[in-house]
Amino acid sequence: MDKTKKLTSQRRDELFEILEGRFKKNMNRHKGISWEDVKSKLEADPIKLWSLNEMEITGGEPDVVVIDENTGEYAYFDCSAETPKGRRSICYDREALDSRKENKPATDAVTMAGEMGIELLTEVQYRELQKHGKFDLKTSSWVRTPDDIRKLGGAIFCDRRYDTVFVYHNGAESYYAARGFRGMLHI
Repeated sequence: MDKTKKLTSQRRDELFEILEGRFKKNMNRHKGISWEDVKSKLEADPIKLWSLNEMEITGGEPDVVVIDENTGEYAYFDCSAETPKGRRSICYDREALDSRKENKPATDAVTMAGEMGIELLTEVQYRELQKHGKFDLKTSSWVRTPDDIRKLGGAIFCDRRYDTVFVYHNGAESYYAARGFRGMLHI
């Protein structure tokens, strides 16, 4: 195990307390799932717990949203009301970042997600998240972009306005203070 991706026992306990509190407060997101089952999966995989900590410290407020009936894996999604604050003002991917000649953002969504050990939500997953609350009413979130769109220089993002989820496009190199990304982690 990568020692840089290991939490101290104190931080581990704090994170479990945060995750359990959020889990119990939002039972509508994960009906039929017990905290004890989720916790035992996390205890068995310290790298995934480290990734959840990264989601937490960047403002994602991760919580269990779905279970894969085929694999039995739980999926943590970022459930912060707005796109996570610690992941805003970034373009879509490394290629887009490298193409900028000036005013480059610090990083990009795809690279940052990879470094955190998580994946960007897809449009379908983003819509699933929106069934569990009202998210991104003032911000927007990059979502995993299909290859055919990306090859043409574009990327897609979503938000919720007028009680409707919208999907939009932008050049992948664009970035805005109110746009970040939401991630997902299977455990």
